[in-house]
Amino acid sequence: MFVLIWTTLLFSVRGITADAGAAVKEHCDNGFCITLSEGEITAEAGLCVVIPCSFTTASDFRPKHMVWYKCEPYQRKCVDSDVILHTKNNNKVQSGFKGRVSLLEPDVSLRNCSIIINDLTESDSGLYQFRVQESGTKNGFTFSLKATVSVKGLTQKPTVMIPPLTEGQQTTLTCTAPGLCSGSDPKITWTWRGAGEKDSHITGNITAVTQRHSSTLTFNPSAEQHGTDVTCKVSFTNSITTEETVTLNVTYVKKPVITGMTSVKEGDALNLTCSVESFPPAVITWTKPDSNKNVIVLQNNTRTAALVIVNVTAEYSGRYICTAKHQITTLTTPAEVNVKSDQHGPSAELPWIIVAVVSLIVNVICIILLMFRWNTRKKVKPNQEDRTYMSLRKTDQSPEYDVIARPLN
Repeated sequence: MFVLIWTTLLFSVRGITADAGAAVKEHCDNGFCITLSEGEITAEAGLCVVIPCSFTTASDFRPKHMVWYKCEPYQRKCVDSDVILHTKNNNKVQSGFKGRVSLLEPDVSLRNCSIIINDLTESDSGLYQFRVQESGTKNGFTFSLKATVSVKGLTQKPTVMIPPLTEGQQTTLTCTAPGLCSGSDPKITWTWRGAGEKDSHITGNITAVTQRHSSTLTFNPSAEQHGTDVTCKVSFTNSITTEETVTLNVTYVKKPVITGMTSVKEGDALNLTCSVESFPPAVITWTKPDSNKNVIVLQNNTRTAALVIVNVTAEYSGRYICTAKHQITTLTTPAEVNVKSDQHGPSAELPWIIVAVVSLIVNVICIILLMFRWNTRKKVKPNQEDRTYMSLRKTDQSPEYDVIARPLN
């Protein structure tokens, strides 16, 4: 694995070094030549940077050790206190660079002075200078040409790979940290957030493949996780972090749900709605098997399907079936419809109405008869006997009653 890591970087650096034009620049002085990137080498905090470098020496010089310095722009030449790598004496290296700087090719005879600097911070920006030394002596040569490195804030994000998600089928998400470095292992965490929910941290398995660090998260997706957000956060040294958030799309389908009144009267409207919760949307079909077992398609829609029949009659009674087709899954829900006959409606109230009307008429007639009889008794005339009796009691002695009053002889 170690050989593979360095080989990968070495080939990438050699590709840069061999690039023609403005990519690299060679500078020679008294038989000592060095090739460095001519322009500014940019990098991001938390990641790494490679300074491609190659050199040649005078024919009588026997290189044995390599030294790298980091200088400030105002310095014409780096000094011993600026050492960031020393192949002979590690004690001379600045404490802030120990363990972070290494050669891509330790064999000095190959004349490859390329280095990689890991766990970058913005303070690593500056000028870098190279020196080669002979064995057993203090003789050496410091090249005047310097490489310029500029470290900016981290903008790269992790790469989150999501395979197709299906409810109930185990799946694995993969988050890969940005950068191709061999420095400190980053910390990778997963955060799960549903609609209106707080963040909840999830533990994943972190692995390193060559120099890319990845974390995997294995779980069984459900319908409740559809539309939720998953965040992969990568934390580097020096509190440098970056994250990527993705939304989960889980394929699922739930059993159809029917709403509406299944018992109606003749003449009314039958109104039923079939709803199916799913992703992607299911195709919904209303059917009613007739007496010959043939299927009549009544409505076809997505997500919801409304079944509306106005002015129903008794023949519309029976079973209606809502069918949801979702990819390779088919789900059905029946509804038993009962259309009530109209004879149990207004006709059942008719006898009571008749009784009420008849009773009212009889009462009116009785009242009329009583009033008539009362008026008749008030207007009756005296009969003959009453008239005779009244005549006998009369004191008026008129000639008209003389015959009656005279005694018989």
